[in-house]
Amino acid sequence: MPTRKIVDEDEVLRWFEEGRTYAWMAEEYRRRYDIETVPSMWGNFRRRKGLDRRLERNDDLIPWAVDKRHRWAYPLMMLRTEARRRAGMEVADGMLDRVERWLLRMQADETVVHYDPATGGGFSYVARRADLDADLIRAPEHKTTNRPRAR
Repeated sequence: MPTRKIVDEDEVLRWFEEGRTYAWMAEEYRRRYDIETVPSMWGNFRRRKGLDRRLERNDDLIPWAVDKRHRWAYPLMMLRTEARRRAGMEVADGMLDRVERWLLRMQADETVVHYDPATGGGFSYVARRADLDADLIRAPEHKTTNRPRAR
């Protein structure tokens, strides 16, 4: 039987309650216990313990398989934040203010987010089509995301 890497489950549960990142947990385990871990170990622990997911996967707002070079584009960050807000998850005050301003600007400009991985920036804003664009994005014909929402 493999050796368990979790030294103190109560400690780890407290870290989850505090919102510690998997990277922080891995570094803390290295510092405290001289034990090497990987982020997936912490995610597996979370799942086994029935803890809430940290990310909100909303394949209605983010239906695309996003290229690595576009993962930190501002429109995608705003869509992720809006997905968390819609799911009732905690959103940092600064990010909540930013997403609200972003939503107001898109509404005033009558635009939606479009994604084309073949372009340099990937994301752009395009004119809202009143009869087709019901949400914040120009929805593709088919979802291409590799990570659909957990139902």
